[in-house]
Amino acid sequence: MKIGIIGTGAIGSTIASNLSAAGHQVKVTNTRDMATLKEIATSLGAEAATINDVVKDVDVVIFSIPFKAYKDLPENILQDVPKEVIIMDTSNYYPFRDGELAGLEGKTESEYISEILGKPVIKVFNNILEYTLKHKGKVSGEEGRIAISVAGDTEAHKKVAAQLVDALGFDTVDAGSLVESWRQEPGTPAYCTELNAVELKQALAAAEKGKGPAARDAVMLKFQSLTTFPSHEEMVAINRSVAAGNLQ
Repeated sequence: MKIGIIGTGAIGSTIASNLSAAGHQVKVTNTRDMATLKEIATSLGAEAATINDVVKDVDVVIFSIPFKAYKDLPENILQDVPKEVIIMDTSNYYPFRDGELAGLEGKTESEYISEILGKPVIKVFNNILEYTLKHKGKVSGEEGRIAISVAGDTEAHKKVAAQLVDALGFDTVDAGSLVESWRQEPGTPAYCTELNAVELKQALAAAEKGKGPAARDAVMLKFQSLTTFPSHEEMVAINRSVAAGNLQ
């Protein structure tokens, strides 16, 4: 499969490296100069591309950029991209980083992004930590396999997303339509809590609309109160505790 990835941060670079290793043809872009981008791409087993070229002649485009960066993308970046190309969004909104954004209120994060891009999107890879994605993948059927939820309005596109998730070593749970994608946003029981497929399905169902943002902010306050950078295990534990309403 031909895949273009916009963004080579923690999640984008891990996806690029692992999909390339799995045999997919991957090209990446970021905001760095081309010389630096080529070095990064080589380290990921990918091809370097400009922002305009990364979306050309691909089956999938994965946006893995800070939430606030969407509004700074070239206008109509996907205008000439065929409708069968699958657009995936891995981002999450954090007010302390992204600021207040006009047009976001009343929408799920990916609905907002879909409007900016002018294309339907699949929300995936947003509710998994970098360490989990990089180190905890397992072969299909192996005990303890972690699951990732996928939300979107096009079933065929969600199936492809599930194939890529499986290639990276994770199970998939269908989280419903894009309007339901709030169930996997920050602060929900499904967000970065390392659940198996059965547990994740239960977590998505248990999410209460409107409570995610407060829990998200509580997680950030908890992280900021720590005197040392939290370990991966601490991050997962804090996410689970806050989402369950048990923050101490």
